[in-house]
Amino acid sequence: MVSVLIAGGAGYIGSTVASACLDAGITPVILDNLVRGRREFTDGRIFYEGDISDGALVDRIFAEHPDISAVVHCAALIVVPESVADPMGYYEANVAKSLAFVGHLHRNGCDRLIFSSSGSIYRAEDGSPVTEESPLAPQSPYARTKAVCEEMFADIAAAGAMRVLSLRYFNPVGSDPLLRTGLQLKRPSHALGKLIQAHQEGTAFPVTGVNYPTRDGSGIRDYVHVWDLAAAHIAAVDRFDSVLTESNRSVAINLGTGSGTTVRELCAAFNNVVSAPLATVDADPRPGDVAGGYTRSDRAEKLLGWTPKLSLEEGIRSALDWIPVRDGMLKD
Repeated sequence: MVSVLIAGGAGYIGSTVASACLDAGITPVILDNLVRGRREFTDGRIFYEGDISDGALVDRIFAEHPDISAVVHCAALIVVPESVADPMGYYEANVAKSLAFVGHLHRNGCDRLIFSSSGSIYRAEDGSPVTEESPLAPQSPYARTKAVCEEMFADIAAAGAMRVLSLRYFNPVGSDPLLRTGLQLKRPSHALGKLIQAHQEGTAFPVTGVNYPTRDGSGIRDYVHVWDLAAAHIAAVDRFDSVLTESNRSVAINLGTGSGTTVRELCAAFNNVVSAPLATVDADPRPGDVAGGYTRSDRAEKLLGWTPKLSLEEGIRSALDWIPVRDGMLKD
């Protein structure tokens, strides 16, 4: 039986990856300090509560699970406005602790690292697609911590201490189809969360910005089902040694739909799922809003054999189905 250590495995993405591992016959071993993750998402799973920078704990995990073949590193703080207010805290949690973590992994002989990176490291302002070769221009301390970690890991990999596959997520939506895990926040700030809130409250949803250079004038983002993201991690574990070799020790791969979804299209997809249609109202852009962008996923298909399988409507439906399950599962 193969095991995979998932740092941050009690969070939204990490716990969904853990579910996908279980379904694929891989044993997930979860490490999470529960600063943002939820203990409820570790029920019935091998779980160590603690910090990725705790070398003694990481040593203990490898001693007790010598069959760990790879590490998925999802542990991070991810709230953009919070990162602006507390950049020191974000660099400590996301960069300094990640450096300590890879040192602990190297000491334990583990050289396979799958890193949760982010599409936010691209500028993506004009509604056009990006590829892995597009210039990086992170716009927040959070995004910069992801870019810094990628560069740091690439340097460590080049020196021969590690091989690193950085998966650059775009905008995850939805939940585990079996509703084992999902988004923990009751009032998420992303567009789908705001749509659900407006629908629950019976208010019109403001389409902020309608004159962008996109196909319908509204902003564009790349919404990818979280279960498809989880499937990409399983593919990354399976194909790690063929993607990353001694001569090519670090690779970045974008994970998105390949086409993107405008705000108007998101609203239309939402109305295809719900019984009572949601009204929308055009509004001015908010300060700092940009047209957005999306990613090509050619490299993911070529290297991982991965393409997204689930539709936006399926993501919206699973997000809605998850709400009563979440409210019954989470203790506070």
